[in-house]
Amino acid sequence: MEHIRHSLAHLLAAAIKELYPETKPTIGPAIENGFYYDFEFPTPINEKDLEKIERKMKDILSTWTSFEGREVSADEAREYFKDNQYKLELIDELAEKGEKITLYTSGEFTDLCRGGHSDNLSKAIPADAFVLDRIAGAYWRGDEKNTMLTRIYGLAFSTKEELEAYFTQQKEAEARDHRKLGKELDLFTFSDLVGSGLPLFTPKGTLIRDLIVDKISSIQSRFGFQKVTIPHITKKDLYETSGHWDKFGDELFKVKGKSDTEFVMKPMNCPHHTQIYASRMRSYKDLPIRFAETTMVYRDEQPGELLGLARVRSITQDDGHVFCRPDQISQEIENITLVIKEFYTSLGMFEEGKFWVSLSVRDSENLDKYLGDSSLWDTAEAELESVAKKLSLPYKRIEGEAAFYGPKLDFMFEDALGRERQLATAQLDFIMPDRFSLEYTDQDGSKKTPVMIHRAIAGSLERFMAVMIEHFAGAFPLWLSPVQVRILPIADAHHEYGKEILVALKEKGIRAELDDRSESLGKKIRSSKEEKVPYVLVIGDKERDEKTVTIEGREGKVGTQSIEDTITFLLEKIAHKS
Repeated sequence: MEHIRHSLAHLLAAAIKELYPETKPTIGPAIENGFYYDFEFPTPINEKDLEKIERKMKDILSTWTSFEGREVSADEAREYFKDNQYKLELIDELAEKGEKITLYTSGEFTDLCRGGHSDNLSKAIPADAFVLDRIAGAYWRGDEKNTMLTRIYGLAFSTKEELEAYFTQQKEAEARDHRKLGKELDLFTFSDLVGSGLPLFTPKGTLIRDLIVDKISSIQSRFGFQKVTIPHITKKDLYETSGHWDKFGDELFKVKGKSDTEFVMKPMNCPHHTQIYASRMRSYKDLPIRFAETTMVYRDEQPGELLGLARVRSITQDDGHVFCRPDQISQEIENITLVIKEFYTSLGMFEEGKFWVSLSVRDSENLDKYLGDSSLWDTAEAELESVAKKLSLPYKRIEGEAAFYGPKLDFMFEDALGRERQLATAQLDFIMPDRFSLEYTDQDGSKKTPVMIHRAIAGSLERFMAVMIEHFAGAFPLWLSPVQVRILPIADAHHEYGKEILVALKEKGIRAELDDRSESLGKKIRSSKEEKVPYVLVIGDKERDEKTVTIEGREGKVGTQSIEDTITFLLEKIAHKS
């Protein structure tokens, strides 16, 4: 499909050139679920033009029976694209790097391309299996200093049925959109006075965040993680030493104080944690040392890239770092994996067929781009794979996906709509401890550099909440629901009994509310369903007189039972993370 989608990007460019001959095509890759192509149009187009463009693509499709590539010199390529400054820029870069330059032709259209096409596009995909989806603006090469281009997105699947299934999924995704549900369920808000990308969490949203953090903390504390606390600003020297200043320089929020010292809002926590480690001498007996912290970091994202909670400027990380000896790597990775397993099991996501693990290792063809001792890499990759096998993780060894500073395990979870989400991770780091000259005294008295393990269970709490809201469509598991039970008196005469039940539930730590509004029972039940409350307890004359409640849950009517039995029922559900 990647080759087909890439070929369709070429087909889109061919259709554009026929309809709008003065347009300048730039680049057009295959992407997840489809393709796009960026153009500089002499006059703007809009969404209404997509139907005409798509029709032209389908008219041309039957003539695209082959893709023929030929290598050309830089001068030949420049002559062919002499009127397109974007292609000329790409050609100059290829020539400077000494890479070969190839042109590919299908039908009457020729484009500058590295290759990777469908040999016979006319037979590879039915005309009803792809559509043009939308138009967006995009800066050339993603740089806001460059020209704003018009990006046309397309969708493409193997069959018409797969395309229709995708639209069905998208319709469900719209209904589950965390921005929509977050507002309806009163979980978070944004304010123009505060600024875009800076979410404000309501009491209910904050409760969910706290429950997530508390759950992770309770699990990892059993594995020796200790909480630390760091400030939200730092001298830029810290990030110059770590190397993040060069990488994140454009995303940093600068802070100006009364002195000449330049401060920044922290974009990550790991350099700070190294300084806690470095605050005293360490022995091999002290290791491993495990720090954990839930704290906010700040990155100045482009306004156009912000998206609800999924992409924000204030990012709350459930961060953790382990400093250990090389011989302790395996056990520490296993411990982190067990924390991940227990946490995601409580969400019903750590199930066979619903997740996989990327064992991200070096690109064996380009070992020079990775820092650190090669033998340590070999050992670390082998130990990560050993842990994956020992714990029967469904892992795939993915070459080239390791960070430049070490290999890692990335946990990929499937949400309720079948979308893949990378959430938890455990990453080895051989570089930062060396940059900060971290040491421990080994058994023989020599000084050694510890290995650093970065670990995230939920990752960004904001992004994690966006995923969870959409995964559960706002109907959170009982343990994670802000309101677990709502008591619904049928009439005013039942309010006092409702208050008795409320007190009994709260005494047992159950999050309950009493709906004592002067509304009909039907309206109260509808309201509770709209707010995704897991259980409602209906009380009328019979329940009041017999000291019982009638329980209704998301799964339907549970039955009528005593208050004591109801509390036992709810506590068991909460304890088992149902």
